[in-house]
Amino acid sequence: MSEGFLGTAAPLAADVVLLLETGMGVTLLAGAWLARTKRFRLHAWCQSAIVFVNLVVIALEMLPSFRVQVLPRIPLKLGKNYVALAAAHATLGGVAEILAVYILLAAGTRLLPEKMRIARYKAWMQCVLALWWLALLLGLATYIRWYVLHSFR
Repeated sequence: MSEGFLGTAAPLAADVVLLLETGMGVTLLAGAWLARTKRFRLHAWCQSAIVFVNLVVIALEMLPSFRVQVLPRIPLKLGKNYVALAAAHATLGGVAEILAVYILLAAGTRLLPEKMRIARYKAWMQCVLALWWLALLLGLATYIRWYVLHSFR
């Protein structure tokens, strides 16, 4: 495992993911601004790209890390804050990503049946953006707890 570059006990992959996710969060806010300024095509491309990049990051880095570092500690150590934070981050982040993919399919394609499509996009998108940012903040808290305050476990 390579040493990270942010000056913590984190491995390189964790540092890269932290910076990527933070950049994606800022880009999602920029995409929301695009919608607010009625640049809907750019908004759609921006948000779609972030949802797909995030899906790749989840599949390649987050799920394997969760399986190795967190899942074996549930339920026995779920009362420990370092496990609870990681579990909450994974749960909320998973819900946000699933909803984001659903919005992409329901709003941007005709793949879903008419009954499953969204009529009021704005509320859904705002809700998912808020969930995504909450998951991002929980991810930051998890990073701090696991790699900055790791000696207090």
